[in-house]
Amino acid sequence: MRKVVIHLRNSLLLLCLAVASAPCHAADSRLPEFIGLMPAGELVPGADHYGSPQGSPPVAKVFAGERLAGYAFVNADWVNSTGYSGQPIQILVGLTTDGKIAGARLMAHHEPIVLVGIPPERIAAFIHGYVGRDVLSIAHEAPSERPAVDLVSGATVTVTVIAESMVRSAIRVARAEGVGGPAKAEVTVVRAIDPSREAPADWTGLLGNGSVRRLNLSVGDITEAFKRAGNTEAVDHPEAADPATPFIDLYVAPVSVPAIGKRLLGDAGFAALQQRLKPGQQAILVAANGVYSFKGSGYVRGGMFDRFEVLQGDNSIHFHDVTHTRLGEIHAAGAPAFQDVDLFRVPEGSTLDTTQPWRLQLLAQRAFGARDKAFLTFDLGYDLPQAYLKPLQAPVAAAAPAPATGAGPEPSEPPMWHAMWRGKTGQIGVLLGAIGLLTLIFFFQDWLVRRPVFYDRLRLGFMVFTLVWIGWYAQAQLSVVNVLAFLNALRAEFRWDYFLMAPLIFILWSATAASLLFWNRGAYCGWLCPFGALQELTNRLAKLLKIPQLKIPFSVHQRLTALKYIVFLVLFGISLSALGTAEQAAEVEPFKTAIILRFARGWPFVLYAGVMIGSSLFVERAFCRYLCPLGAAMAIPARLRLFDWLRRYRECGNPCQRCGNECPVQAIHPEGHINPNECIQCLHCQMLYHHDQKCPVMIQRRLKHEKYIALSSPSMLPKIKGSARQTGEHAPP
Repeated sequence: MRKVVIHLRNSLLLLCLAVASAPCHAADSRLPEFIGLMPAGELVPGADHYGSPQGSPPVAKVFAGERLAGYAFVNADWVNSTGYSGQPIQILVGLTTDGKIAGARLMAHHEPIVLVGIPPERIAAFIHGYVGRDVLSIAHEAPSERPAVDLVSGATVTVTVIAESMVRSAIRVARAEGVGGPAKAEVTVVRAIDPSREAPADWTGLLGNGSVRRLNLSVGDITEAFKRAGNTEAVDHPEAADPATPFIDLYVAPVSVPAIGKRLLGDAGFAALQQRLKPGQQAILVAANGVYSFKGSGYVRGGMFDRFEVLQGDNSIHFHDVTHTRLGEIHAAGAPAFQDVDLFRVPEGSTLDTTQPWRLQLLAQRAFGARDKAFLTFDLGYDLPQAYLKPLQAPVAAAAPAPATGAGPEPSEPPMWHAMWRGKTGQIGVLLGAIGLLTLIFFFQDWLVRRPVFYDRLRLGFMVFTLVWIGWYAQAQLSVVNVLAFLNALRAEFRWDYFLMAPLIFILWSATAASLLFWNRGAYCGWLCPFGALQELTNRLAKLLKIPQLKIPFSVHQRLTALKYIVFLVLFGISLSALGTAEQAAEVEPFKTAIILRFARGWPFVLYAGVMIGSSLFVERAFCRYLCPLGAAMAIPARLRLFDWLRRYRECGNPCQRCGNECPVQAIHPEGHINPNECIQCLHCQMLYHHDQKCPVMIQRRLKHEKYIALSSPSMLPKIKGSARQTGEHAPP
């Protein structure tokens, strides 16, 4: 019985929202009533009377004697102005003949926060802040360039609706009345979704082709925005001391579009969504990281999310808890972990045409003092990529002026990857510095390995940096998924934009590709792979704790190394016909669980990753040796390397086996040569090559040198004899 009551309550709520969210029709307009309550001179300074309301929606001309002084209209007649109450907020607005808001007054509303908690004077002052705004200029400005008006703390939904509805309705009236030029009928292009199209299979591809759009703001960006707005108190109270701290890294996508929804939600998740959507109803996915939550902490069940809304034409869409679903993760391959991943269905009574441009408007707030807050809005525009649409149909001339978005046509923007690279300038600098240091290590390896203690400390520090900074912090872990996506792109429409969307990944791949020509795959696998570093550090800890190490016979080891090539070839074969399936099968790599998600995942994935890491307690880099498909993919082109930097003696392997026995991945064959497919360029063999206490060749050279010194300096003879007794050599007489 209780469930029936809840369903009835929710149905009634949705019915009320559906009725209330539609704009008022001309027949229901209260413009004649409102202009009778407000003198013309108060709405448009200098005016003395109104003309009769005309048109649908209606507009009343305002006159000063016989001269046209402006126009009077009600915002709710022209745009959706539904507030927190689910009822339209009605404002009488005056517009001058040159396109400026001359005056405005809140005439009717049902907002509980204004009726009970917020003094009317504060709302009136907020509305007055828009007087003098040039709506024609606003229509051609990017949202982030518009001058800010301080919102009213505690009534953010209400005043956001007031602001947007005033501006957007004024723009529509200006265009309809020919303010700033003759009224023009705009052209509507009919667009339709092609259900046969498929989306890119991985997260990078979805970002690259515009399926997912991103808004990335740092604490410093918010501070600069408040500085431009002149709010010094907000400037002095940042959320974090470091301005580079992410304020919000927000992503949005329409998951009711089949191709996009299947990638982001998975086939099962998309099927479940389809069962919940009414005919024509749309849904969007919003995900974010950062110190600021787009959901906020003040909403309750049955309440409204007051930190963002979706705007399209005349429609302003607010989302309620009853149409909200919290998700655990994004299913697209390579998608990062998010603090918030949420699904929002467009409420019944509101409409969203996903084939036409729309935008998500984020309300960013900053607290200062005991209860004071300052507000700014940022827009994230979305235009469905042409790849998901059927061929364009003939343009249709609109019978009336097309709905205005409030921002007008958005200025052309540089490619999205430009902003991503700018946003990660600091991280790019650190990574390039690390790659530069590694390059110096390889070029001057002979100098380095002659200093075993320094070499060991340097490698240990680099491994810690690789795991902690490259892996867990920057999450720049390469994967065989990247290889499969690249090969698939070569077969289809190749675009660099797809791969430039992830700056650190792109830099790592570029450096790895170059290093294959110089040092085989070891530059990445041995130094820059976070999971490889995790295995090596785990094994160091095991040796420190005296955990016995398993010695795999070389014949068995050699056969086991073939497994990773088989794994890679299977994944590659699957990707030729079903890239999505191949990327799911690529979970054989525990990288996502151990590095990207930092073990915050389901227990089967954590258990598998734990087993792979645990094996390194007994066999150093066991996963790298035998199962890693990424290592196999890199080993194949590594055969084309131009140089051989690793030095060997004729005695290596015959009879000396020391390098082979101590190689951490058994890349040295018993006969002494190094297998470049398995070598990780750790330089341990080069350290032994120059070590005059461990390498037999170097020991002989040292002893000969000491004998020579002894013969030329009798005072050195006792030391030579002692050294000779230790090595079994005959001391000079």
